Amino acid sequence: MTDLATLLEVGGPVAALGGGAAYARARHPGLYWSTVGLPVSSVRLLSSYGSVMEACGLTLAPSRLRVLAVKATTRREVRPIPPRRGIIRPTTTGLRVRLRLAPGQEPADVAASAERLRHAWGVHAVYVTTVKPGVVELRLVGFDVLRRVHMPRKLRPDLLRVPVALREDATPFVRDYRTVPHQLTLGATLSGKSMYLRHLVAGLARQPVALVGIDCKRGVELAPFVPRLSALATDPEQAAELLPVLIREMEDRYDLIKSRQGIAPSTLDEEITSDIWGLPEHERPVPVVLFVDEVAELFLVATKKDEERRDEMVTQLIRLAQLGRAAGIYLEVCGQRFGAELGKGATMLRAQLTGRVCHRVNDEASAKMALGDIAPEAVSAACAIAPERPGLAVAGDTSGGWSRIRTPYLSLGDAAEVCRESAHLVPDLPALKPFRPDVPVRPPVETPSPVVRPRPVTD
Repeated sequence: MTDLATLLEVGGPVAALGGGAAYARARHPGLYWSTVGLPVSSVRLLSSYGSVMEACGLTLAPSRLRVLAVKATTRREVRPIPPRRGIIRPTTTGLRVRLRLAPGQEPADVAASAERLRHAWGVHAVYVTTVKPGVVELRLVGFDVLRRVHMPRKLRPDLLRVPVALREDATPFVRDYRTVPHQLTLGATLSGKSMYLRHLVAGLARQPVALVGIDCKRGVELAPFVPRLSALATDPEQAAELLPVLIREMEDRYDLIKSRQGIAPSTLDEEITSDIWGLPEHERPVPVVLFVDEVAELFLVATKKDEERRDEMVTQLIRLAQLGRAAGIYLEVCGQRFGAELGKGATMLRAQLTGRVCHRVNDEASAKMALGDIAPEAVSAACAIAPERPGLAVAGDTSGGWSRIRTPYLSLGDAAEVCRESAHLVPDLPALKPFRPDVPVRPPVETPSPVVRPRPVTD
């Protein structure tokens, strides 16, 4: 009886501790990693580094001098040499460690063994990046960071740079319009495309940038952001009037570049390699970001007259995509469906959109249209996105690289409030004033008046 009571006294706290760890791992993976996962994985890595490298085929035969030295001093067996390892740097989501590749090795050899390293060291994933020639960094992620997205706190937004999502390797995905000027974003209903768009608008609203919208869903997607928009078109008819104005604005900026930098007026716009960022700051036009939501609505036609208007709008969008970057005009094209069957100009427009973000789509053809020409292996990853994970997407660009990302939750009210607070940053662009949407006046908040009680009548 005494032994049983002692066992119960010891087993109770142990069971409670194990239950608490299991709860933390399921509900608070970051806390679990910092308290349990990090020490355990560090010990595994330090104790098994040499044997794991040997099992993965990442070791090389020792030099003759080393063999002679070992045989002369000890009788131990001469074992292969693993890559030299740097210090282990813990993070809130995993570990980082640098490896110096041995002669004859390349980063692809380490990347091919990433899955083996993940299982050997008990982490969620292992990613390999090249730091410099001969040095790679292993980024060990301790848990699924895309299950509950928490953006890193130390983020410094810059002009035309907006952190909008988190990559699967726990690094932020930053939408940089200076590097990737135009982008195509696809996603079916409830896939998280609208959330991605909210983060973009909210991030750009705090910057000295002109925001222009084309929302052919009668403006329901972009209407909450009208205090910060310089122009808004809510149907194809208004879009057909707005796009020529943007073309003229682009041409005026090219004329400004020519006159300021001494370029001959007869020089074609296509041959101008400079841009507005070479102008003095006091002469530099404000950047313009054009959001096109439901781009398929611009392609759909019902009559012959609509077909002519469609061809004009598509041509103008293609011109903006080809020439707009140097003039400081950037495109963010969004839609549920995008394919060659939309009509003439669809594939040509896509070819000018460097960045690609594909959320969950309803058919493989849309995923191929978004990613097939830059990273064919990313198509299957986009088609495997589950409906239970809205905001999850596959992001890539024309360099061929791609990764999974997920956008954190941002309510429509919070994004609209950011636009209202930033309404004073709307730049003065006379050409866009006819298209400036009417900003609704917020009704005053009624505060209840204090209850005044009559004084009692006294004799």
